Amino acid sequence: MSRFIFSSESVGEGHPDKVSDTISDAILDSCLAVDPKSRVACETFVKSNIVVVGGEITIPKLGHKPIGEVINIDKTIRDAVRGIGYTHDDDVFHADRIFINNYLTTQSPDIAQGVDAKKAEGKKTAEQGAGDQGLMFGFACDETPELMPAPVMFAHRLGRELTRLRKSGAVNWLRPDAKSQVSVVYENGKPVAISNVVISTQHAASVQHAVIEKFCINEVIKKVIPASLLTKETEFLINPTGKFVVGGPQGDSGLTGRKIIVDTYGGMGRHGGGAFSGKDPSKVDRSAAYMGRYVAKNVVASGLARKAEIQFAYAIGHPHPVSVHIDTFGTGIVPDDRILAAINHVFSFKPADIIKQLNLLRPIYSKTTNYGHFGKIDDLTAITWEKTDKASALKKAAKA
Repeated sequence: MSRFIFSSESVGEGHPDKVSDTISDAILDSCLAVDPKSRVACETFVKSNIVVVGGEITIPKLGHKPIGEVINIDKTIRDAVRGIGYTHDDDVFHADRIFINNYLTTQSPDIAQGVDAKKAEGKKTAEQGAGDQGLMFGFACDETPELMPAPVMFAHRLGRELTRLRKSGAVNWLRPDAKSQVSVVYENGKPVAISNVVISTQHAASVQHAVIEKFCINEVIKKVIPASLLTKETEFLINPTGKFVVGGPQGDSGLTGRKIIVDTYGGMGRHGGGAFSGKDPSKVDRSAAYMGRYVAKNVVASGLARKAEIQFAYAIGHPHPVSVHIDTFGTGIVPDDRILAAINHVFSFKPADIIKQLNLLRPIYSKTTNYGHFGKIDDLTAITWEKTDKASALKKAAKA
């Protein structure tokens, strides 16, 4: 019997890196709301009571007008921070008191001509090209109803429940910064138990550790983790440092794109290295990773495999991927080359086609920022890459 333990983590909305992601995606959505053709690459840095935003934004609809004439960047940032919950009187990082430094400029014309769907000197086609070179992965497996790996899904569920309870007002001592981690025991490739659960949550100074521990075990862990996986040997580690009053950007710096494994598959599936938040869908770092998830999920949903990982690679300015690869880890019911042929028959991986297939030119990205960009099945009108509407076509093509 093959037995191993695999762990994945998640972080809350108030984690400094996620604060940065949230601000970057809020600015992206503000731009797309004005003009769906906006080009956005927005990075955010936070520390103490400082927010720094930088990057490149071009909104064609504005012409040569400055972005500030249409989008209030300061208000967008403050509203994002307020939505997270940094509004307490004792918050050093407070929505109304942060200092904002704005270093956003327009997109490089050299990059723009590679992405634009028109001819340009030195460009080999007039089609829309990839916004950068790089490789992206998509992954799916049958361990959870979301077709996601169990460790990261359980970690996300813990974080979402902590946030729900905090924002509902049911627990007045919870604060926005939090982390969760779940270690799952596998036997013969299937989850059979949980060996330990870690929760670290920021809290008000007045609450005792014993209260936090009891609450997190009884009202969070046991409410969202399947009881069948919790055993007498399961270890609960709640705020293991003993105290977590100073958190968020006051306690640590944060930067956009530093939680890419949390954002994807918790380490169970590979990652190409590109971050998502703050990038419009012309950047294949984001859009092709979403497409990869869409393809892999439909492969598993079709029954062609119990686990699937797909890789794309792109060259900047080029409209076709330079490679496409599928691996079903020996779980496929037909050979991987037949599954790949079916994938190439059903889907198109040109950047423009990805954007069209997944309807990505909309202000939907703030819905993706926290608790994973994958596995969200409650709003398929926005999170279109979680649909399984191509499963039947894939199965038919693979068996043709």
